[in-house]
Amino acid sequence: FDQKKFLKKVQSCVKQYGYCAIVVSEGAQNKDGSFLAATGGKDAFGHAQLGGVAPFVAEMVKRELGYKYHWAVSDYLQRAARHIGSATDVAQAYAMGQAAVEFALAGKNAVMPTIVRKAGKKYAWSVGEAKLSDVANVEKMMPRNFISKDGFGITPEARAYFAPLIQGEDYPPYKNGLPQYARLKQVLVPKKLKPWKA
Repeated sequence: FDQKKFLKKVQSCVKQYGYCAIVVSEGAQNKDGSFLAATGGKDAFGHAQLGGVAPFVAEMVKRELGYKYHWAVSDYLQRAARHIGSATDVAQAYAMGQAAVEFALAGKNAVMPTIVRKAGKKYAWSVGEAKLSDVANVEKMMPRNFISKDGFGITPEARAYFAPLIQGEDYPPYKNGLPQYARLKQVLVPKKLKPWKA
């Protein structure tokens, strides 16, 4: 994170459009590798526990440029927004759940279902399988060619990759103004796997 470069971009954006919308990662780092929003804690894998980058950046903009601001953290809002989930996202979520049950019924262990993106101009995917040892505690970074040269936007390649993921509407049915979600009966299947021993 380069504060001087960032503030210059914000100023330029406000001058051109009259406002500036900023999306910032909790994992944003200074040049020395320190996190903008490190709380000092660690997660289960020993990674720095992050939080509070939005108010940090908002205050910086106000302090340095004098702009008023409003910040928000999507957090649980995005997790509770099934009513605006894309058809692609919903189809993949159901497929992952179904595959997980099928894996368990087949006696598979220490694996997880994955989404395998197929090659080609038209978006297509299938269900794959990955060993937990290959994916647990592994960070996958956004490809550099997805980030614009100035670091403040995405490239056409990124847009082409992400666009299919938000395609299609799949609104839940509504009754009396409220979404009607499935209420699962929570019927348990007989255990297939042997008890786990450390």
